[in-house]
Amino acid sequence: MSLLNMPFKALSDPTRRKIIQMLKERDMTAGEIADHFDMTKPSISHHLNILKQADLVIDERKGQNIYYSLNTTVFQEVINWFFNIADAKGGFKDEE
Repeated sequence: MSLLNMPFKALSDPTRRKIIQMLKERDMTAGEIADHFDMTKPSISHHLNILKQADLVIDERKGQNIYYSLNTTVFQEVINWFFNIADAKGGFKDEE
C-alpha cells in the first residue's frame, strides 16, 4: 500500500474519524479517548495504532501518561494532494 493511501484507509473507519475529531479539540490519553466509546481499551489502542501508522496521530509521553495529538503536517499534505488532483482535473464544479 502506498504511503498516501494509508491516511485515507485510516480515515475510512467512523471510530477513527471520531477520534480525529476529539483530538482536534485537545490532546488526550488513550484512557480519555476510550471513555467516549462503548468498546474495549485494546480496541481503542488498535484504532490509535492505525492512526499512528498513517502518521495522522502522534504520541508523546508526559510522566506516566501517553498523550495523543493530531499530526497536522500530514493532514495538510493530504489536503494539498487532494486539491491538486481536483485542480488538475479542472477543479470542482457545482452542478447547476
